[in-house]
Amino acid sequence: MVTAQDIEAMGATDLDEVLETVPGLHVAASDPSGSFMPIYTIRGINSFLNPEVLTLINGIPINPLILGGRSPAWGGMPVNAIARIEVIRGPGSAVYGANAFSGVINIITKNYSDMNGTETGGRIGSFNTRETWLLHGSQWKDLKVATALEYHDTEGQREIIEVDAQTAYDQLFGTHASLAPGPLTLPRRNFDARLDLSWGHWQFRTGLQARHDIGLGVGNAQARDPVGRYSENRFNADLTYQTAQLFKNWEVTTQLSYLDTALKTTSMQQLFPPGAFGGLYPQGMLESVGISERQTNFTLSGFYSGFRQHLIRVGIGAFEGEIYQTTDMKNFGIDPATKLELPTGSSWIDVTDTPYVGIPERSRHSWHGFLQDAWTIAPDWELTAGIRYDKYSEFGTTLNPRLALVWQMIPKLTGKLLYGQAFRAPAFIELYSANNPVNLGNPQLQPETIKMWEGALDYGITDDLHLAVNAFIYKIRDKILFVSGSSAEDAMAIAENAGQRQGHGLELEARWKTSARSSLLANYSFQQTTDEATDHDVGYYPRQAAYLRADWLVIPNWYLDLSTKWIGERQREWGGSKTAAGRLYHDESDSALQRYSARSY
Repeated sequence: MVTAQDIEAMGATDLDEVLETVPGLHVAASDPSGSFMPIYTIRGINSFLNPEVLTLINGIPINPLILGGRSPAWGGMPVNAIARIEVIRGPGSAVYGANAFSGVINIITKNYSDMNGTETGGRIGSFNTRETWLLHGSQWKDLKVATALEYHDTEGQREIIEVDAQTAYDQLFGTHASLAPGPLTLPRRNFDARLDLSWGHWQFRTGLQARHDIGLGVGNAQARDPVGRYSENRFNADLTYQTAQLFKNWEVTTQLSYLDTALKTTSMQQLFPPGAFGGLYPQGMLESVGISERQTNFTLSGFYSGFRQHLIRVGIGAFEGEIYQTTDMKNFGIDPATKLELPTGSSWIDVTDTPYVGIPERSRHSWHGFLQDAWTIAPDWELTAGIRYDKYSEFGTTLNPRLALVWQMIPKLTGKLLYGQAFRAPAFIELYSANNPVNLGNPQLQPETIKMWEGALDYGITDDLHLAVNAFIYKIRDKILFVSGSSAEDAMAIAENAGQRQGHGLELEARWKTSARSSLLANYSFQQTTDEATDHDVGYYPRQAAYLRADWLVIPNWYLDLSTKWIGERQREWGGSKTAAGRLYHDESDSALQRYSARSY
């Protein structure tokens, strides 16, 4: 768990900077789609859409149905209103359901007790970055109120792209249409607003994450796009009731949550520049899309403590989600009026509400039930066993168990043996993508599955020195990949359950309070994931990473914090080509990153 105090100590300003410090978790700086949304790789498990990590805000899933991971207009998340971040490494579907595959990131925002009073601040930085925030907590009779407003504006880094995807076509056609060399396009304007109301057993929370003028980085087709922009508004609300007095020996919690997202292209995407493909597209290959979706979750759960040496947790829940509106305008593909291929050089047409839209409007519903028992076998032994059943409208049922055996060997040394299974539900782009010149969806997809075994030791050598080690192995089955045929006529890539992978690794952590005024934190991780079909590393993640931070109270209320992060070399996928834009993601060997910060209270 990372607390608000840890976040201040490391000098982080965004969620990604915090997650970089967690052992076994790697945050990639870009992704091959061009939009530069972050990829969170836990224990070497990743994909370009990154649906393997379940992201929660106050326990509410925010993974969109369309990609399964984060939105291409994610735009980061500021940390001023974050109370703590809970990171679970390993399968968590027995508790959290779908997409708690390689891990879970639960972001807990500050409530009244975390911000009693008013706090305001601001900062400026490189790339014309400006930030400001206002936090306020107050109480009126029995009503506790917490509010947060945060604003961020930046032009983004301007690293030069020497060659791009269009460069290769220029060589083929003898043209000069490519806009490379040229800088990345990474501006963004963010506005975050949150409200938390607590009254007795009731709590209501709501939030808005507005993302505007999001640049497309390299470009969504790996060709430089200096004009395309995304925007997205994400609105969430949840109502929770919790009591330990409703029934004897029962602590009951019920929660209803709602999430609505509206993503759109505010400036027409330039997939390929003017003059692309030998001049066939004098205005460029253009597209503008919009996707709106909503999700509703209901859960009812309870802890029962009426059995001696047992703590039972039981619950049920239901989910309803849908992409309720899509828009699609482009100057390529099928013309709905003629049912023929649109002539090259045409102006863009609107294919919204026609069979030729890229992603159709679809819905998903599911329900689940779970049971867990924490059994104190003996004073030094505890066994936690749980199982969850999910039923989905697309692919049917799935059953996921979890076991954890904990042994308190000596007062300061704890050993753990863990086993877990999880599943990853296919994203809508993998199920229903259509009229795409590269990839097609497959409605017959089944969920990916994972089985992981883990051993851990936790040792408090002294009150000031704490060590921990985790070792794990896992197997992944039915991994969803876009697979193309061997012939030119069958070159279209179709989503299939075609991958089988296995992995193993080790994580080391240490905390040492060196004196009353100073402390050290360090961690190291090693992981390796292998594709069973090729017997080679799957690539796109570092096998090794290390982090070190020193905190020093220089004088009362003033701290000096120094940190360094080392990330090992990342390999490309076996047999994969080194594409022009792909060099940004695959070919870099990260050097150490140092951060210095000072803070005052």
